[in-house]
Amino acid sequence: MKQWIPFLKKTPKVAVVRLSGVIASSGRGRLNDAGIGPVLERAFKKGKPDAVALILNSPGGSPAQSSLIAARIQRLAQENDTKVFAFVEDVAASGGYWLACAADEIWVDQSSVVGSIGVISSGFGLDELIAKHGVSRRVYTAGKSKSSLDPFKPENPEDLKRLEGYLSQLHEIFIDHVQTRRSGKLSGEADLFNGEIWIGQKAAELGLVDGVGHLVPKMKEHFGEKVQFMKYGQKKGLFQRFGAEIVHDAIAGIEERAEYARFGL
Repeated sequence: MKQWIPFLKKTPKVAVVRLSGVIASSGRGRLNDAGIGPVLERAFKKGKPDAVALILNSPGGSPAQSSLIAARIQRLAQENDTKVFAFVEDVAASGGYWLACAADEIWVDQSSVVGSIGVISSGFGLDELIAKHGVSRRVYTAGKSKSSLDPFKPENPEDLKRLEGYLSQLHEIFIDHVQTRRSGKLSGEADLFNGEIWIGQKAAELGLVDGVGHLVPKMKEHFGEKVQFMKYGQKKGLFQRFGAEIVHDAIAGIEERAEYARFGL
């Protein structure tokens, strides 16, 4: 009705999208561009919202998926001329902070964990274990670097040097993203790009976030007391609704729990 009557004021609307979990290309319950992309498209376009609010709770994960999701958010914001706010719950670290930086403003709880602007690669060395049990590793390749970082072989200095180069490149991409998105806000008080994390108000003092604030009061502050919230999320498939793939879910849950545990959560 209001769209046909010019003198009736439109009720402000904010689309709310939850971005929660480990960021990975596959795995149920995890964040990736293929899964969350359609949700973001609906949130930015359906009903022409006045803003989009991202509720973030992620310890990070895949650099590529973090970049893809963040790029989609920025593209949709530009195409629809929509301001984006990020609200951090427990944690927005590493790739989670990468996503937060896609927003125009980042708000946190006083206990939120933020930062970890770095890149990590981890694994196990099992060469001594298999040797102890009389097992020999046989690998055949075309290309001398094809079996680099094989956990069943002793570490090779050349492989490690190559890996450090990869990690440095990814780190620079991450740093550039943060500096671009938080331009003019970052403090020179500390080394913000060494992988360290900060809590709530301290993160605000360093310019990593805009301050301590929560979704509802902050949106009412911007758009008035009558602002309406439209929630968007990923739909569960048939197997998810009926509890199938229990073993897969249990393993994924353990892996995700380990990621959050890195930040004391």
